[in-house]
Amino acid sequence: MKNVFGLLALLLAFSVPAFLLADADAAQHGGQQKSAARDVGHGHVPAHGPAPVRSAPARASENRAPENHAAEGHAQGNARSFQDKPNHPEAPHVHHNDTWVGHDSGRDDPHYHLDHAWEHGRFTGGFGRGHVFRLGGGDRERFWFGGFSFSVAPYDYDYTADWLWDGDPIVIYEDPDHDGWYLAYNSRLGTYVHVQYLGPR
Repeated sequence: MKNVFGLLALLLAFSVPAFLLADADAAQHGGQQKSAARDVGHGHVPAHGPAPVRSAPARASENRAPENHAAEGHAQGNARSFQDKPNHPEAPHVHHNDTWVGHDSGRDDPHYHLDHAWEHGRFTGGFGRGHVFRLGGGDRERFWFGGFSFSVAPYDYDYTADWLWDGDPIVIYEDPDHDGWYLAYNSRLGTYVHVQYLGPR
């Protein structure tokens, strides 16, 4: 009986360091994933909007005519990955070093063509850092804050699935490539979408 207890004690002694090593390894990898997730959103507001696209990448599936996308969002056939690092959003987003991920389709992207750009006027409430607004209600088809109303581009609908329309912090940036559109950046999530100004609420 003494030998059985001795053997169990010996096995326990060897299993504890292995358990601690496994736990330390998991903590190290988890820490790397958490740090990757922390460099998007969490209240960060970019100092500037994206630079104009010099030459758009050739993407046959991305540049199909707009009739190929579903009314409720982009078509599954046009789906594109924006998750450039583990735990980053599967949506256009901005890193804490102010790198805009996903704003690369250029001026000729048919998903953001408007026949009547600026038909409701231009947004005058302020752009970028120093102009953080709280969403006051609505949904992706019409939302508002501070007396201004906007609509999300239909092609970007899916990227707002986790937005809180009654309080998320939003910053508006000018879109350097698509006439009639602005970029609404959600600083809680670090994601952004194309939006059209609809005038005063």
